[in-house]
Amino acid sequence: MKRLQGLRVLLCLALLTACWPGPAPSPTPSPTPEPVAVSPIEGMPTGTDGFPWWNDTVFYEIFVRSFYDSDGDGIGDINGLIQKLDYLNDGDPETTDDLGITGIWLMPICQSPSYHGYDVMDYYTVEEDYGTNEDFLCLIEEAHKRGIRVIVDMVFNHTSNQHPWFIASLDPDSEYRDWYIWVNEPPKWRGPWRQKVWHYSRGAYYYGLFWSGMPDLNYKNPEVSEQMLDVARFWLEEMGVDGFRLDAIKFLIEEGRKLEHTEATLAWLRRFHEFCKQIAPDALTVGEVWDPVVKIAPYIEGGAFDLAFEFDTAKAIIESVNTGSRHPIALAHALAVKSYPPGQFAPFITNHDQNRAMSQLGNDWAKAKLAAFLLLTSPGVPFIYYGEEIGMTGRKPDERLRTPMQWSPEESAGFTTGRPWERVNPDFKEKNVQTLSQDPDSLLNFYRKLISLRNAHEALRVGDYLKVKTDAKGLYAFLRHSDDEGILVLGNLSDEEVSDYRLDMGEGPLEGEVAAVELLHRAEVT
Repeated sequence: MKRLQGLRVLLCLALLTACWPGPAPSPTPSPTPEPVAVSPIEGMPTGTDGFPWWNDTVFYEIFVRSFYDSDGDGIGDINGLIQKLDYLNDGDPETTDDLGITGIWLMPICQSPSYHGYDVMDYYTVEEDYGTNEDFLCLIEEAHKRGIRVIVDMVFNHTSNQHPWFIASLDPDSEYRDWYIWVNEPPKWRGPWRQKVWHYSRGAYYYGLFWSGMPDLNYKNPEVSEQMLDVARFWLEEMGVDGFRLDAIKFLIEEGRKLEHTEATLAWLRRFHEFCKQIAPDALTVGEVWDPVVKIAPYIEGGAFDLAFEFDTAKAIIESVNTGSRHPIALAHALAVKSYPPGQFAPFITNHDQNRAMSQLGNDWAKAKLAAFLLLTSPGVPFIYYGEEIGMTGRKPDERLRTPMQWSPEESAGFTTGRPWERVNPDFKEKNVQTLSQDPDSLLNFYRKLISLRNAHEALRVGDYLKVKTDAKGLYAFLRHSDDEGILVLGNLSDEEVSDYRLDMGEGPLEGEVAAVELLHRAEVT
């Protein structure tokens, strides 16, 4: 059997052909089948084997302020993002120098007084630092030409304290007073992490879970609910988005001292989900419920949204790679597959709220490759944080997790011709798109290869997951299989060579003699 050389030599994907319970595959399959092609004329793909379109998608999270500056003011903008779309996907399935992603999640782009945008003061206008509503419409058009769908961050739990609604609510006699949660005497209790949640202003107190600058909306007021449904309608109908990422959504409606996961929140989200589907049946909703899977799964089962971010899997990827143990990721995969409807969860490595993956992995390129491998062979719908593919680093505070994208070894990492809004990482001369593109063994080119393989093989996109038993301590093995193909995924998590290992899938889907083609490195299989 082929020897797995350890972390430095890395990993293997094997396309298996045998007799299958469903339609039989071709007896001589090509090792490089054509990827899912998206034609601007034919429109977007609609999904494989009855799955929705998002199961055929690899998403890429973008902080517009840090992606690319088109006008030299030091702030990334929508026109800059448009200029860099070909890096993400040039729309031509024959090329290999783009990432091949087919979905973008944009962090908040509505008008806001803060750099991050999670305190909105106008839900109907694009942040002026980023451009105009017309610029955004152009982005949607250009993204769709390349087969890229776009979802946007929606912050429904709270607004900015500079939002006109809140400013009006400061007057006790205003019609907007009840759009927020005001009391004359604050309750004694605090928030989920023991934070102060009642904030004094003009003789009364208002509820703001995160801080005084983010007052919570009052969804017990029907006018608030109707207004926020109209916000969704606006972005779906008039701005052409393909869906929403719902921020901090577990905190939406409070029931007494119960501040999260309330029945009222679930009921409102179910209504919101149905409302979005009436406007755009293919619209995607992704919920951020930062909790273990047991807390998240009821939102999917209850029809609150289509996907939820899988925080257990994210933590397990980092833990398995750092410890060399398959047990964390194997447990997370098994629990996710058991807990969610097939494929309806969103694995990731890190996001904009967490120390970057490369920083957690000790700045080790091999470990970063292994983390990417585990993510992009995982069941579910994978999300990649911008810069993860070039090994960008960053530790708290939050601004240092969201530094400018590193495009080249030139001044300011090629992000801007001006002074960047936040200083770039000092290692940008080594870690940038231009430099890593020239190294065939780089992390960037590894991401490109993995995404290409996922796009090309339905088993990796929509196939079932089956853990494969092995007697090799450092080896993680599992099978992804659809009706037409099976892919054996082997990853050596240890620092030592693994050889003479045995694999046992028990009552698996393979029948008869099995032939294998190694996909990742085109290595000979014996």
